[in-house]
Amino acid sequence: MDATLSSSTPGVDATPKKKSFARFLPTAARVFMGLVFFVFGLNGFLEFIPMPKDLNPADPAVAFGIAMKATGFLFALVKGTETVVGLLLLANRFVPLALALIAPVIVNIFLTHAFLAPSGLGLAVMLLAAEIFLAWSYRAAYRPMLAMKVNPGS
Repeated sequence: MDATLSSSTPGVDATPKKKSFARFLPTAARVFMGLVFFVFGLNGFLEFIPMPKDLNPADPAVAFGIAMKATGFLFALVKGTETVVGLLLLANRFVPLALALIAPVIVNIFLTHAFLAPSGLGLAVMLLAAEIFLAWSYRAAYRPMLAMKVNPGS
């Protein structure tokens, strides 16, 4: 029997469609963000990545981190959010919710590195780009939330 299908067969395409590499980009961005936030979120609690020894408390970025810890709750809230969001992204569960939860953290990371610690701006830009790309990829999930007028219970 001939292995090729005739183009006259209804509903069957004789030439296989080429699969684009672009279909993997949302998964790659999601896993990248998930790993970054899960690892750095856990590090906020377990401190398995050593801090540099030459940190200057007068440096504005270091002072900002010290102030976050000094509140007694803000640092733990941010690191807890990062850990949970990282897990959600890695597990591919509630991804639109995870992206909405982590958006203010990413804006803060980006602005902190843009204004206080430019040496880490590369990773901050990559996270911001991945967030924007994934938000666009999941835009259908946000459409109802962005409706101008909504009735309760609808």
